[in-house]
Parts: sequence; C-alpha cells; structure tokens
Amino acid sequence: MAAGITRQYLNKIESGGAAPSEDVKEHLLQALERYNPESPLTMLFDYVRIRFPTTDVQFVVSKILRLKLDFMIHEDYGFYNYPEHYYMGDIFVLVSPDVEKGVLLELKGKGCRQFENFLLAQHRSWYDFLMGALVEGGVIKRLDLAINDMVGILDIPELTKKCRNEECISVFRSFKSYRSGELVQSREENKSSMGNTLYIGSLKSEVYFCIYEKDYEQLVKYDIPLEETPIKNRFEIRLKNERAYYAVRDLLTYHDAECTAFSIINRYVRFVDKDDTKRRSEWQTNERWAWFLGKDRGRLKLTTQPEPYDFNRTLNWLARQVAPTLQVAETLDKQNDTTIIRDMVKNAKLTDRLKKVLQQLSVSTEEMIMEE
Repeated sequence: MAAGITRQYLNKIESGGAAPSEDVKEHLLQALERYNPESPLTMLFDYVRIRFPTTDVQFVVSKILRLKLDFMIHEDYGFYNYPEHYYMGDIFVLVSPDVEKGVLLELKGKGCRQFENFLLAQHRSWYDFLMGALVEGGVIKRLDLAINDMVGILDIPELTKKCRNEECISVFRSFKSYRSGELVQSREENKSSMGNTLYIGSLKSEVYFCIYEKDYEQLVKYDIPLEETPIKNRFEIRLKNERAYYAVRDLLTYHDAECTAFSIINRYVRFVDKDDTKRRSEWQTNERWAWFLGKDRGRLKLTTQPEPYDFNRTLNWLARQVAPTLQVAETLDKQNDTTIIRDMVKNAKLTDRLKKVLQQLSVSTEEMIMEE
C-alpha cells in the first residue's frame, strides 16, 4: 500500500483490532492526502513582465490588454528608468519615448490575479493573451510559475537539510536558506514574512527556484492562522529573458503547464536519498520529491484566481495605522464638544488620483474592457 502497510493490517486498524503507532498514523494521513480527489497542487502565473517595441501606450493598453486607458491612473514618474507609468490597481504599464525601452507591462502576484479578472470578462485565457502579445512583437522579460502545495508535500527544512548533505543533485552551484522570521539581505520583496525559505540557484541568473512557507507569509502579512491558510508551501519557478521566452513558447505549443513546469524543475534539480553503496548519480529519488513531481497524484493544470481590484488594502491600512489615532481624536471631539474630525473629512479635497480610484471602483469590470 501507499502508506507502507498491508491491507490486512489496515483492516485490523479499521476494526479496532490494532492500534497504529504515530509514525503509521502520519503515513496513513499522507496516503489519504495523496489520493485526495482534489488536487494537492495548483499552479498559477505569479509574475509577468513583457516589453513591447513601441511608444504607443494607447495601442498596448487597448489592443493587447484590451482595457480602456481612460480608467488608468497616470503618474509622471516610473521605475526601471522609465519616466512615466499608468496603472489600475496592481496592473502597471510603464512608458518611455525611447523605442528601445518601449512600453513595459508588469504584473506581480496581485496584478496577475486582477488581470485574470479582466481576461475572464474578455472570454480570453492566459494562452490567448500571451499569443497576442508575441504576435505584436512583445519581448518576454520575466515569467514566474507558482506551484501551490495545499497539503504539505514539500518539507522545506528537510529539503534544506538535503542540500547541505549533498542530497540535492543540481545543475545549480548555489543554494541559500533562511529560517522563519530571519531577514534576508537580498533584493527579495517581503523577505521577512516568507517563513522558512530555500533558494536554489543564483538570484542573478535567468532561472532559479524559490521555495517558501506560504502559510507563514499569510500569518505575518494578514494575521491569518496557519491552519486556516489553504496553501501550505509555494514552489516558484522564476524565469528571465531567454528562459522566460522559451517557457512561454513551450506553453503556447503544448498547452500543458504541468509538463512545462516540471520539465524545467527536472532539468535543474533532483532530491535524492543518500546511499553509500552507490554512486551519487544513482541515488534513488526521494519519495516525497517523487510525489511532488507527479508520482501517485492527479494531473496538475494551470488555474486562475480572478480578483477584482478593490479598496481592501487601503481599508486594512486605515484599520491598522489610522483608526486608533482617529478614535482618540473623536473621543477628544466628544469631550471638548468640537467637530474637528467631521469638519476635516467634510472639507477634504480629492486629488485627481483619488477621483480616478473612485471612478475605477464605481464601474463594473465589463465597463473597463474594450469590446472585440
């Protein structure tokens, strides 16, 4: 059996004729998770960056993204040496008068989820969008594929230990690991909230992997209890430039995200169990790693989690940073029989940016997309 016990022994356990050890209980639970009809793994696009060789932002937004530029907020500054940008929620479009830099689309995690909401309304898929982007000369600069581990297949401290014990057979020459809560001195965003984290490969290379405890991240960021977070761990395949392009080409050729993702993983890394009687290249693949790669589990498909742009992030900030001070001010208003806070809100002037945010939040998704 998958749990490492016989059918007869399982029957005894079920009938109360035998009391399983804690180790057997753990193996039984793992086997149940492995054969759970709901996939223990899901896959998402988690970062997309594409450069278009044009200075015509209107064309990129309306024809490729199929969004209405009028709903986007414009700022006279940018990043990555771009002088200006447009954005809607977490969907960023950077603009330069230099055709070499062109127009740059950047979608990080939240941006991908919000763009999926527009794709859904447009009756398009990621495959449709990426094909359209390449047809218009888009240059894939970065692509991150995130594999979400819902049941704890990946044991990050154990994988880290295997790296240190030379039980990680890899093309990469380096790995780095960080414990829960440890500050990572790197370019990583949200680095202090990622829990136990393992990087395989150099962050400067065109391909590397980042494996971290997603449930710990949600606890630190949003105070969500570990047991209430559906995603336990996350394995991110981070690709840049040529590596990102070839991954997109493979996705568009075969429409098989699992094959694309795990062919990349298998090309670069394999976790094994040490066997001193054999050469290192002949060591057997670790059982949990084999499960992650596909042994005894269902097919893994590219999924989406569309999220409309909302005001929740700002409201959460208000609740954490402003509300306590506001409560003090309102209490003083009552004590002093004044209306300072009410007058401040009443007399506040909305900036053009805030008026645009109000506009974005006041219309439906369908009103913000271009008709075919």
